[in-house]
Amino acid sequence: MGFINGLLGNASTISTAEAREELARILLEGENVNAAFKLVRDIIVFTDKRLILVDKQGLTGKKTEVQSIPYKSISRFSVETAGRFDLDSELKIWISGAEVPAVSKQFKKDESIYDIQKALAAVCM
Repeated sequence: MGFINGLLGNASTISTAEAREELARILLEGENVNAAFKLVRDIIVFTDKRLILVDKQGLTGKKTEVQSIPYKSISRFSVETAGRFDLDSELKIWISGAEVPAVSKQFKKDESIYDIQKALAAVCM
């Protein structure tokens, strides 16, 4: 079901082991993965030190942008849930001093956006 959810734009939870394997070259020694979510090919990872956003680009996904955001830099975030006619949910994250969101991710109507919001609230509050 994870593949189908990914194609539909729904976020799905991935195991911390899978996230550690995916980010083996990026994680610091001793850095622990607390939660991870997959959105099509992109990954949102919460570690004990930072938020890591992996954006796989191109047809093959070989080109990858990795954005690392220390939790202390997140000034606010918002979650816009899907409505009756608007089926998309949206996550926005602002970095200290920025007027526009540094991160904006689209989700289809699903419940994972609430899990991501809870994970953000836990590390930012």
